[in-house]
Order: sequence, then C-alpha cells, then structure tokens
Amino acid sequence: MRLAGKVAVVTGAARGIGRAIAIGYAREGASVVIADKLCLDQADVPLQEIRSAGGRAIFVQADVSNPKDHDELTTTTVREFNRLDVLVNNAGIALHESVLDATPNTWDQIMGVNLRGAYFLSCKAAAIMAGNGGGKIINISSVHDSKPLRNRAVYAISKGGVAMMTKSLALELAEKNICVNSISPGAVATDMNRATLSDPVKREQLISRIPLRRIAAPEEIVGAAVFLASSESDYVTGTTIYVDGGLLLQ
Repeated sequence: MRLAGKVAVVTGAARGIGRAIAIGYAREGASVVIADKLCLDQADVPLQEIRSAGGRAIFVQADVSNPKDHDELTTTTVREFNRLDVLVNNAGIALHESVLDATPNTWDQIMGVNLRGAYFLSCKAAAIMAGNGGGKIINISSVHDSKPLRNRAVYAISKGGVAMMTKSLALELAEKNICVNSISPGAVATDMNRATLSDPVKREQLISRIPLRRIAAPEEIVGAAVFLASSESDYVTGTTIYVDGGLLLQ
C-alpha cells in the first residue's frame, strides 16, 4: 500500500477524474475526504465503493470558489483524521464562450474555481501540512495549460495560471517539505467532454489528433496521481506530468 497512513483531500471527487483518484487513493491505503459542490447523494457512489472495500472516507460538501468553505473542509479533515497529507485540486469548470462574446461573469466563474479557489485552498492546506512536517499538493490541470482552445479561452488561461501556480507554490513551500506538482490530462471521458465525445464527427476528429488513437478513461490518470502523492516522488516538485496519449506531440 503506497499511501498507507496518509490523509488525502480530493476536490471535485463526486465524479470523473476526481472520483477515480479518490477511489485509487483509498485502494492504496489512504483515508480520503471526498470534497464536492454536489450534494451527498451525488457523491455516494465513490463513498460507498471505498467503504465497502474496507477503506476510510468521508464526504464534505464544499464549493472551492468560496474561501469560507476551505475552512470547513480543512477543519473537518483534521477533526476526522487528525492530519492532512495530500491535497488534490481537481475541481474545475469550463464554459463555452468566444473571445468576441466575452463576459466578466464567465471569467469570474472559471477563475474562481480553477485558479483562485485552488490557490487559496492550497495555502490553507499548506499551513496544516507544514505543521505536520510536509505534504503533497497535486493540481489537476490540462494540456490546455500550453495549448489554446477555441471558444474556451478563459478555461485555457486558467490552466496556464495553474502551471505557474504550481511552480510558484513549489518554490516557496519546498523549505516546508511540501512538494507541489501538476497532472495535465489530454482527452478524458468525463462529463466536461460529453458534448464533444457524444458527437461522432467531433469524437473522430479528436481521436485523429491523438497518437495513441483513443480517449482515456478517468482511471488512467490515477497512476500519476498516486505516484505524486507517495514517497516515490519525494524529490519531485514544481513539475507537470502530461497524461495525454501523445496529443501535444502533434
């Protein structure tokens, strides 16, 4: 068990990549806090899957764009499990909007979750980790941290910000033995990509640009997430692992 004794908070863990990571961490021995804006009914599947397999998990409803929820999330984690070792900033949103139709509201919504929320939750978690002798912060970003995306400019800009946030936190928190890294997935079968993947033409166009010629399952992000949370990555910080089937090679 590579994460035995660890306590991990995974945001946006009710579904998709977050859900897969939460379950994967529990299988490796971690106690997991499933954090999501969605209600308990919608987070019940990963919660019960972990518990039925003998793992430890709780659910905390939290909107990462609201700093007040950060207090409740971290306080509950420490109260229930006595520590916090790993934070996975997975919660994210993407809204379609052309540059010519840009609105401040879209900017605020996306940045509030993808960047502002992830940053301030990381700061809150890092303060706890520093008191425990160290920890791991893992940001789930996207290949669009370096590759622009038509009609989703703000999303791509937010992920570009996550790339620099990762490096900045890593630099400043290294002295506290806190490693900060990112995982940037390519095309993954999640609700965020449902519209594209359900259109046969768009799906085929996307697959044609991926050297491995397929869409990833959320579970295929778990390996990198476990590595970055484990002691195997204790000398890895400030970097990004691209799990994209070779998409950025094109």
